[in-house]
Amino acid sequence: MSIYLDYADSKTTEVWHACAQFALVLSNPSDPTNYVVSHAHHRFVPEECDWGFTRFYDLRKLFQTSDPTAHPIIENESAIVTVFVRVFKDPTGVLWHNFVNYDSKKETGYVGLKNQGATCYMNSLLQSLYCTRYFRKAVYQIPTDNDVASESVALALQRVFYGLQTSDQPVGTNELTKSFGWKSLDSFMQHDVQEFNRVLQDKLESKMKGTAAEGAINKLFVGKMKSYIRCVNVDFESSRSEEFYDIQLNVKGMKNLRESFQDYVAVETLEGDNKYQAEGHGLQDAKKGVIFQSFPPVLHLQLKRFEYDIQRDAMVKINDRHEFPYEIDLEEFLDESADRSEPHLYRLHGVLVHSGDLHGGHYFALIKPDRETRWLKFDDDRVTPVTDKEVLDDNYGGESTNGLLQHQRQQVRTIKRFTNAYMLVYIRDSKLDEVLGGLTDADTPIHLKRMIEEEQRVLERKRRERDEQHLYLTVKLLTDQSFQQHQGFDLATFDDKNWPASEVPTFRVLKQEPYVKFKARVAQSMDVSTDRVRLWVLVGRQNKTVRPDVPIPDHDNTMTVEAVRTTMAARSADLRLYLDLRGEHEKDHPEPNGNTLMIFLKYFDAAKQQLFGIGKVYVQRQMKVGDLSGVICESMRWPGSTPLRYFEEIKPGMIELMKSKATFAQSEIQDGDIICFQVEISEKDIIDLENQGLASSPVAFYDFLQNRVIIHFKPRDDQSMEEGFDLTLSKKMTYDMMSQKVGDRLKHDPSKLRFTTTQPNGQPKQVLKRSLNQAVAEIIQPTYLAHQTPTILYELLEVSIAELETKRSLRIVWTGLHNKEEGTYPFLLPKTHTVADLAENLMKAVSFPRDGSRRIRLFAISKDGKRQEELNSLDMIGNLPDASELYAEEVPREEEEAQESDKIIYAYHFYREPTRAHGIPFRCVCKPNELFTDTKKRLAARLQIPEKDWAKFRFALIQEATFRQPTYINDDDCLYDHKFLVDDVLGLDHLDKSGKRINGPYKNEALVIKG
Repeated sequence: MSIYLDYADSKTTEVWHACAQFALVLSNPSDPTNYVVSHAHHRFVPEECDWGFTRFYDLRKLFQTSDPTAHPIIENESAIVTVFVRVFKDPTGVLWHNFVNYDSKKETGYVGLKNQGATCYMNSLLQSLYCTRYFRKAVYQIPTDNDVASESVALALQRVFYGLQTSDQPVGTNELTKSFGWKSLDSFMQHDVQEFNRVLQDKLESKMKGTAAEGAINKLFVGKMKSYIRCVNVDFESSRSEEFYDIQLNVKGMKNLRESFQDYVAVETLEGDNKYQAEGHGLQDAKKGVIFQSFPPVLHLQLKRFEYDIQRDAMVKINDRHEFPYEIDLEEFLDESADRSEPHLYRLHGVLVHSGDLHGGHYFALIKPDRETRWLKFDDDRVTPVTDKEVLDDNYGGESTNGLLQHQRQQVRTIKRFTNAYMLVYIRDSKLDEVLGGLTDADTPIHLKRMIEEEQRVLERKRRERDEQHLYLTVKLLTDQSFQQHQGFDLATFDDKNWPASEVPTFRVLKQEPYVKFKARVAQSMDVSTDRVRLWVLVGRQNKTVRPDVPIPDHDNTMTVEAVRTTMAARSADLRLYLDLRGEHEKDHPEPNGNTLMIFLKYFDAAKQQLFGIGKVYVQRQMKVGDLSGVICESMRWPGSTPLRYFEEIKPGMIELMKSKATFAQSEIQDGDIICFQVEISEKDIIDLENQGLASSPVAFYDFLQNRVIIHFKPRDDQSMEEGFDLTLSKKMTYDMMSQKVGDRLKHDPSKLRFTTTQPNGQPKQVLKRSLNQAVAEIIQPTYLAHQTPTILYELLEVSIAELETKRSLRIVWTGLHNKEEGTYPFLLPKTHTVADLAENLMKAVSFPRDGSRRIRLFAISKDGKRQEELNSLDMIGNLPDASELYAEEVPREEEEAQESDKIIYAYHFYREPTRAHGIPFRCVCKPNELFTDTKKRLAARLQIPEKDWAKFRFALIQEATFRQPTYINDDDCLYDHKFLVDDVLGLDHLDKSGKRINGPYKNEALVIKG
């Protein structure tokens, strides 16, 4: 049985919808407690004006009952249908919407951003920045007149913003990510939004210098905080002020945003064994904390939803409930000396949401673009209105019920929410109108408008051409010039998947255009008179060749180009024609009367290993093949006695020697056939050519053509400036033949070349082992990507491949004295050499400063990226793990000259979270009674970081054994006084600009923007 609920007045012409939750009940006429029910909800619209259940209930069971004393639901051919309907208000206009034909621009005034694969995290932040109109205006002020969008972050971002501002359709970000220097794979990797925001802002800040936009980012997003230690019993305070672009707030254990702020500025008491060593006052009880000196107009709050879990020994997502308000007054968190001339009331402007777990999920943004506009959800390419509940309660996290009402029979369960806010954007109420103020037409750069308007005109033209494509026909014209340049089978290459198509003149012709008019157009394009032009239809023969079939008659002025295709070349989607151009001194074209044949001649030059198209000639069927000798010798300017051999090109793989004394009729030659000739060569020359692996006849050369393949060779070394080269090889060639060809091209000994095959994305796949019988066809293997040129990587070795098997190839990253990658040095040494021998070889390759120690330390990096793992100088290099990446540094003099009382500890670089290591760890000397301000000076000298960047560094004590959060160090602290455990390290907290991570789940995925 099927039952449906229909909307009563569905035929109305007005646009309407109704959202209803309903239950359909079928019960016994005399016993309403005997019933079956199904319930659903639906958005009733003109396209779907009824909704219900195709299989409401099994009809046979409605007429039967298993209990003899009970009545069936349908009794005496009757039953009662009861409907319970609850109509919902739809404040957003999208409740239960299927979003078919949904128009974001029409419904909200905004459009979305296309997702490239895993760029929803980027889209959510870009929408937030776009809606911060002061920021958008500042980005527009960056001069980009002479930039290229794919290479300039500023121009690419301007184009994205302009698209969001003017387009009716979702805007693409491919150009933007390309300007970052990202490859397509980067678009399928999710990054941290906070890190992406900082790297992007950093890049834009540098672009804004010296322009009208200079300082805009600082003015919008930068505030100040003070870290302090204040003695309780004496008048002494140690403090340091620093700028912040965002604030990281704890979620775990915090009920709401205010509690998170209170936790952030919470004061820690230093007393007992933990007293503070105050300069000039000895050990003192003290208060330690952080206080804000100023808040920026736009406040970015990062909620710490991802933290380290001690029990699991892994990062986890915190889904606990954490409430945040529409308004919050932050004045209580300001320092006493802070400027209070303006209120510090902040209004919620944006909520960036993550739905999922640590390993993946989806990002979207909820934004209130200005005072008047309602809250909107920016979910990639779709923008929809949302309710207050969807902004706040739905994103607090915690638990929710399963949606059932208390009176329903199923048990009401709580469900863990995996969708919650991870970043909040608040704007100071007094600055709201300035930050979100409207843009005028003058704020948009004129060159940007012109550029995009021109692109839109080109796109519109192409769209029209696409829409009108069914009215047009593509005509490809084979000329004598293109035949002469062709190297391969047939007269030209049209559909060979292993070889590029021939470049021939191409025309886009209206199907209904008269043929005579088209012919005149061809004559005009060739700059010849129309009477000299005759066109032949090229048709595909059964033997898979394409040859001229018959000339097109031009006596019918009404015949269209489409008629030519359908009647003379019906199997071809395009119309392929041969241009038969009559000589200037000839009166008429020879008529194809069955006795006169048009044939094409090719010349095989054995010395050059090339085919040359000579042209066409007309012959009589009863002429002998050898009669071509006179025409050929005259054309080639050879002596008339030159001995020639003739071959017919029948089809790929079938090239046959012709008998000179046979007639063309006996040889079964017809219009459009190809004859290849060769000057006879001696037996000695034939043997010499074949010994070199070269073709001695057209038969052998055509065999090469049939098996030829273009292979792209490029150096395996990523740092190489060599772009690579293409070689045309035969699939039948052996490994040694291929190696010889590449060696000749590179002028390098073929035995000292090593090859590596590649994945479809270009990444190394497998090192090729030399095999005598392995053919190129086996090496390249079939590719499933159409028309993709196979790529093989090569390495120039110092020794032969055979010798290489007894040696170990190593690459050492040299970091010198200043903990910076100065270069990578490859070594090929006997496997029996020791690490000490390796160090000795490295010493000869690198340079040392005059006052250095000239002592090398070789090391690997621990999995967590926090420590060096020094190599034992006596270990043999053959026993080192294959996958290990090795580093070397010059041991600093201060470490060489360290006193017994000094401590030598490990230090490493990280950003925000201790688990996000980057750069290369190093060793640091701690001296007794040295204040950290002096330790920092020594570190700055050691690392040689520019002063401007050094000011942004923060320093923390990382104590893994206690699983504590990083303890940030003040200038007046003494690092030496800490009782170091084995795993304790010094952490340098700063933005990663290297583009290389070395540990954990983020390995090699540091976010870098280059453009």
